[in-house]
Amino acid sequence: MGCDSKFVNGIVLDHGGRHPDMPTKMDNCHVMTCNVSFEYEKTEIQSGFFYSTAEEREKLVESERKWLDERCKQVVDFKRSVCKDGESFVIVNQKGVDPLSLDIFAKEGILCLRRAKRRNMERLTLACGGVPMNSIEDLSADMLGWCGKVSEVTLGDDKFTFVEDCKIPKSCTILIKGPNKHTIDQIKDAVRDGLRAVKNVVEVSDKATDGYIHY
Repeated sequence: MGCDSKFVNGIVLDHGGRHPDMPTKMDNCHVMTCNVSFEYEKTEIQSGFFYSTAEEREKLVESERKWLDERCKQVVDFKRSVCKDGESFVIVNQKGVDPLSLDIFAKEGILCLRRAKRRNMERLTLACGGVPMNSIEDLSADMLGWCGKVSEVTLGDDKFTFVEDCKIPKSCTILIKGPNKHTIDQIKDAVRDGLRAVKNVVEVSDKATDGYIHY
């Protein structure tokens, strides 16, 4: 009971890839966390496009697709510039990525996770380093995080992505497993109590070394 629970030196994201050809196991990964759209977005104000022929509509769709393809190509070129032999590239994006863009990334061997939760994005940069990107302009290698291993794991009916072997993680994960919700809740409470006890000891020790507490 709870024997399969473990400490993960990194982050467990509660979603997986959305393309069948994307890799599920990768080593020595550059991690790009971003909040950039790779899909058609509706305008914030009410608007519409008017065209009189099917050809005009096709030209509009083609121009939109070309714009997205160019954005994807910028990322692909960036990946090729930073990845050396044996290194991989992972994108975790808070916004959407349409199927054709996913296909471009998959053909380049990039794992791309879309619509990541904001809290996961914040924890990911704490674990892997790097900074969240709000634009694909002026990309540089020092904006990327790094981890030793990324793998997609199926637990029950759900897919999870394990981001592990981080160099100096400031956020980690305790993965709790159990046969039912009641058992998991009990293990979670026990782990939380233990962590609080350790936290209290560390804080008391810090105060003692600072001269606030004397025994």
